[in-house]
Amino acid sequence: MATRAAAAAEALEAGTPRARAATDLHCISLFSTARAGDAQGLVELGRVPSPFGVTVTPSGHHVRALTAHIEGLPPPSSLGPYKVYMAWATPLELAPVVLLGPVGNGEHRLGRVAFNKFLVMVSAEASADVETREGPLVLRGRSPSALMEAHDLLALAPSATRRAANRAPTRWDAPPAYPGIAMLPGVMDLEPRARPASLGGAADLPAWETLPAAAERQLVDLPDGGTLDLEATIVRREIEGRRLGMLAFNGQHPGPLIRVPEKSTIFVNFTNRTPYPTAVHWHGIRLDNRFDGVPGLTQDPVGPGESFQYRIFFRDAGIYWYHPHHREDVQQELGLYGNLLVDPASPGYYGPANREEVLMIDDILLDEDGLVDFGEESANYMLMGRFGNRTLVNGEPGYELDVDRGEVVRFHFTNASNTRTFNLSFVDIERGGLPDADQRVADPDIEDPNRLPLKVVASDVGRFEREEWARSVVLAPAERYVIDVRFDRPGRHALINHVQGINHRQGVFRAELRTLGTVTVAPDPVARDHGAAFGELRENTDVIADIDRHRPRFGDEPDHELVMTLETEDLPLAIERSMAYDWVYFNPVEWTGTMPRMNWATTGREVRWILRETGTGRENEEIEWHFAVGDVAKIRVVNDRGAFHAMQHPLHIHGQRFLVLSQNGVPNPNLVWKDTVLLPAASTTDILLELSNPGRWMIHCHIAEHLESGMKMVMNVSDAPP
Repeated sequence: MATRAAAAAEALEAGTPRARAATDLHCISLFSTARAGDAQGLVELGRVPSPFGVTVTPSGHHVRALTAHIEGLPPPSSLGPYKVYMAWATPLELAPVVLLGPVGNGEHRLGRVAFNKFLVMVSAEASADVETREGPLVLRGRSPSALMEAHDLLALAPSATRRAANRAPTRWDAPPAYPGIAMLPGVMDLEPRARPASLGGAADLPAWETLPAAAERQLVDLPDGGTLDLEATIVRREIEGRRLGMLAFNGQHPGPLIRVPEKSTIFVNFTNRTPYPTAVHWHGIRLDNRFDGVPGLTQDPVGPGESFQYRIFFRDAGIYWYHPHHREDVQQELGLYGNLLVDPASPGYYGPANREEVLMIDDILLDEDGLVDFGEESANYMLMGRFGNRTLVNGEPGYELDVDRGEVVRFHFTNASNTRTFNLSFVDIERGGLPDADQRVADPDIEDPNRLPLKVVASDVGRFEREEWARSVVLAPAERYVIDVRFDRPGRHALINHVQGINHRQGVFRAELRTLGTVTVAPDPVARDHGAAFGELRENTDVIADIDRHRPRFGDEPDHELVMTLETEDLPLAIERSMAYDWVYFNPVEWTGTMPRMNWATTGREVRWILRETGTGRENEEIEWHFAVGDVAKIRVVNDRGAFHAMQHPLHIHGQRFLVLSQNGVPNPNLVWKDTVLLPAASTTDILLELSNPGRWMIHCHIAEHLESGMKMVMNVSDAPP
């Protein structure tokens, strides 16, 4: 008969589709010391509910709920003058040591921790009132992240430093290295198996000086029935002294901010004046299928010099965006994107705010000369996606905003990057300066007084059931969040991205902190103070009632299951050997590109990202899902821990909306309609998909390079039952 600890491990492993189970990333095995005899146990590292796909502190440390399963502990008194067993958590440096509480045989919920690498210990103590560990250690275990090892021994492998004989030389210039992290010799010798291409290499690109300069984004207010002429063109930019040839909608970076009323219809006359075939996808909008902008599925590509008219009906209020779906890794990176702000019909849809700010967050990859080249025949950076090394807000390296003291600002955030997931917060730098990049808080519930409280109001396709407080915003590619912030202290406040990446060569975490912009608060008070309303968290009864229709389905077994995984072929030996070390532990989110050379060298020749239907074994575009309008489908998505390189995937479903019901078996207590969900590595997520819109719709990973590798499928939604 299985022990309780073994049964808990089996429960964690249930539903994992591969032999390499996810349990090793979600639990800690507890081993006994000599004094504890046959005692054993494990600690589950559970999901902590939050409005976001992962729960992290403002400094980017993953927050985990600990549940211990222990058996075989003898009575404490048998070990000496002791009355109770106490559990503790501590980073590997053994300071600080955090008291988790009393434990014994059975199951115990121990609270939450937010360390990168840590230990869990159980000791015998004379009293439950102890604040520091004094008694003997009886059980101990290491977090999965503590198992990471350095790669340095790989540098001794002669085969890791030789270029493959069948790789033809190219004209690639090596990408910039990640600051402070040296790559292995074998990795430094790699290059992509594709030709380099850049916008500057287009045959019909005129001299840079003669190109029109990119302009700032302009607001376009359109009424019901309004028309916008939208052109994709080549423009020139200068960023940090580098001359760049880029793409733009109507010559603007980002493209025009299109503002429309809810339940309105507009017409967009799109003309392609770039050298590339393209189209416009209206992300998140439940519009007519023929205007969804997916070349080869809903329309033919719009060739150079050609035009296409889109008719867009805005069924839902909120923040949306538009971008290409043809070599998205190139065209979106070069600036073809913009926002749509759909004003709600109800005047009380949101709480009061003094102003609205629409921010598109992006990154761009530059070397000393300009933009780093793209792959010609195939996207490169295929393994992890193309991380930029400069951040942009609304197309600029620095965002600036001036407000009066006490203003409530409603921020509409969109992540337009190819692959980067952001962890955004506002810091009062007048009061305490920027935080230390390596800032660590032992208790994740402790508030940082210099970080402003954020009110989470809405996400992709509408408002949450209930507004809630957060200290940072986790924003995956293509996701949107609506956040209210009150600036009640005069001075400067920085918008920062603070995350915990991994130095894979040394096997250690590496903090990264970047300042994206500054909000300057004047000493004079705002004319109309909404402070009282800001302090209240509203419950949206209409959202709850809308979702109530589907609650009877929440507990059902999944109708479909997808596995997100990876196949590789003929990878350079240096990459294969490096990944053998990396496989020991995968960060739930690959927050930053600390392996740029290895990632840069991968193309579609070696890497194939996969959506696999477990019931049939079909993959990507082989999958055939058929629904009818009015159907509701429960879908389980498993992010395969057993993949060669497991990493997060922002899954986007076109033309519909869905609810994120649970992650790793933990129910979501505050629902919101979504079109994109962040799926961490080695996670299992249940969503409830509402089929309300007929047509052929794409489902895909929104990391641009993963989409280019084939990580996409199609579902058919008919007007009537099939």
